[in-house]
Amino acid sequence: FPTMFTMNSFVWILSLTFLTIALALDNNLARTPPMGWLSWARFTCETDCELYPDDCISERLYRRQADLLVSQGYADLGYQYVNIDDCWSEKERDPLTHRLVADRKRFPSGIKKLADYVHSKGLKLGIYTDMGTKTCAGYPGLLIENSTRNYFALDSETYAEWEIDSLKVDGCNANSDEFDSLYPRLGVALNLTGRSILYSCSWPAYQVEKNQTPDYAKIAQYCNLWRNFDDIEDSWRSVSSVIDFYANNQKLFAKYQGPGAWFDPDMIVIGNDGLSYEQSKAQMAIWAMLSAPLYMSNDLAKVRTEYKRILQNKHVIAVNQDRFGFMAKRVIRSGSKEVWVKPVEPVLNGHHSFAVVYFYRAELGIPKFFNYTLEEILLPIKTARAQFYNVFDLFENASLIAKLEISERLVLRVNTSGSVAMVKLMPTSAERNVA
Repeated sequence: FPTMFTMNSFVWILSLTFLTIALALDNNLARTPPMGWLSWARFTCETDCELYPDDCISERLYRRQADLLVSQGYADLGYQYVNIDDCWSEKERDPLTHRLVADRKRFPSGIKKLADYVHSKGLKLGIYTDMGTKTCAGYPGLLIENSTRNYFALDSETYAEWEIDSLKVDGCNANSDEFDSLYPRLGVALNLTGRSILYSCSWPAYQVEKNQTPDYAKIAQYCNLWRNFDDIEDSWRSVSSVIDFYANNQKLFAKYQGPGAWFDPDMIVIGNDGLSYEQSKAQMAIWAMLSAPLYMSNDLAKVRTEYKRILQNKHVIAVNQDRFGFMAKRVIRSGSKEVWVKPVEPVLNGHHSFAVVYFYRAELGIPKFFNYTLEEILLPIKTARAQFYNVFDLFENASLIAKLEISERLVLRVNTSGSVAMVKLMPTSAERNVA
């Protein structure tokens, strides 16, 4: 493979020469959490297009979802990435050029034409690869035999030529002990193409799985977003376990997250079959509070109206897209009751506004009242607090529901089985409670 090794050598000569400018990804992307659509949770690796013509991994699927992002108003709200996941390529690379080739039956026009189509809609196209010799589903990966021989430069060049906008890099069939070296090396190769490509890493996910300690400071230098827990499934059990993982590790995680670098708790599965209406509101609310990427994985043609309203709630999306990019803190946990808080805009007279979620996990009984003073809720957040706040219900069109002094109680009734109430507290002048 002489051409490939020449490219690899070139990459490493340049990366050493320009080490001072290659210490971080430095692509100026994802200043707020990216939003869009990703195929995996809904469509997985279905490749039988004869039996499942509307559901198989194909250019037709991605064109259709791109169309729906625009026609149904998602794109106007910030959902801009259309992300291809595993199973898109031929089972082997081109024998002469060693380049990746899209499956010729399912992607007859090729990835470049698909990218052109997606771009014509004002959207961005993402694609998937793997840090190992094979992807998780057995398609060509980035490594050749071991970590000393790879396709980093060649594949990065290919993605740039195809005008890819985002690259998800999984970690199957590879040694996670080497990820602290491999993922940065690929990031350098992507930078050297001259094209800004959002870099989504699975670097820490496989290390956590093997009880290794991820270097989150380094990961945040090289990746725009990173998975670090189990793949999400279309069930409340799965969504709830992801929420637990982030709640239990938030003190560690919060200090590494911010504009350009995001923890990724995985896809939004709202609009499929596994979550109730209330649980769907909970996933949307907690992902917004975490400042997590909002990548839907569903069939946009089949999302019912009430679930579409959740996905398109501009007030909850605004919490997710807040320019500060803070990760929310679970400040109260009392039995099945939890309270989450996130500082957000606007900042008035030096006082932050706050998004607050009351989250009720009990699976028996009646809806319960949450009854906490604003002081109790905000005290664990180390920032200046105002004396008075307007309270807006974010799932009721941001309607004003109360004006509270810091010592007064925010009383809201929350349904059972993974339900939320979500409000925004905005500093205001002294006025009495009008709720």
